[in-house]
Amino acid sequence: MKVLLWEMRTKKNCTLMQLAEKTGIGKSTLNNIENEKTSPNLFQLETISIALDCRISDLYESEHK
Repeated sequence: MKVLLWEMRTKKNCTLMQLAEKTGIGKSTLNNIENEKTSPNLFQLETISIALDCRISDLYESEHK
């Protein structure tokens, strides 16, 4: 699974700091998700999708989507 958070965040003209403020998820955690150093859990995916006004499935790429 490839996380598409950076692509969606920049498409929505949202900085990492703005997304951290909107979601309550730490900036370093979001950065680690973007750089695929850690995988987001379902709660984080839902929170991020709400903040970016997109579907959860827009945040990742998978052959099982």
